[in-house]
Amino acid sequence: MRYTDAPARRDELLRRLQNDGYLSIAEVADELGVSEMTLRRDLRQLEADGLARRVPGGAAAPAGRVLPFAERDRRGGAVKGRLAAAVLAYVEASSTVALDAGTTIAPLARMLPAGTTIVSHSEPVVAATAARDDVDLVAIGGDYDRGTRSFTGPLAVAALERLSVDVAVLSAVAIDRDGLLCATSRDAELKPVLARIAHRRVLVAESSKLRARAHLRFARLDLLDQFVTDDDATEAELAPLRDAGVDVVVVARDAATASAPG
Repeated sequence: MRYTDAPARRDELLRRLQNDGYLSIAEVADELGVSEMTLRRDLRQLEADGLARRVPGGAAAPAGRVLPFAERDRRGGAVKGRLAAAVLAYVEASSTVALDAGTTIAPLARMLPAGTTIVSHSEPVVAATAARDDVDLVAIGGDYDRGTRSFTGPLAVAALERLSVDVAVLSAVAIDRDGLLCATSRDAELKPVLARIAHRRVLVAESSKLRARAHLRFARLDLLDQFVTDDDATEAELAPLRDAGVDVVVVARDAATASAPG
């Protein structure tokens, strides 16, 4: 569909920024059937209105404009629960597990077995873990980001760097053939530390992240040990992860359908 009408085009740009936090000019220009110059003009206007923040190659949502955590959490809740449950196969009794911030990972705080030590900078994870009396909690503090409901910044990074965990369960805004991406500089600073302190690294993400885009790369694919996703992912999309030596686990979106082996 060609977006020749400027108001409709800018509404579409805002929708993408709100949902994903980032958009690529080159890709969106092709998808919307307009020139990159036209999109740059649109983004200059949106930036002037305080609705976008231009970055190299595209635009990012300004602070507070990304879709709120609660709204993202309501979307695809059943699928997210099944993805989180699939991670339990990689957690042994009495493990120390670091949980990244994210709506797909948050359900794990209620699922991890008794005796687990949970490390997290995610406020929903900390709250859910604190309500349990059969697990231990290491809560990471720092600057609070209301959009992601997580603690970030130098204090959070410094606290994580002093730890060692058995498993880190990571999230990403986007995944491409070259690695894992996020949309904020603070996430790009913190996520590599989560990965570095872990003996095993599991990425949990809905298949839509294989088709999403973001502008900050925080890790290569071969950093991962496992990738857990849903069965809307195509083999072509999963091939770069398999080629990088990642164990790919595909979980059925439909509870009545058996999970496909990786």
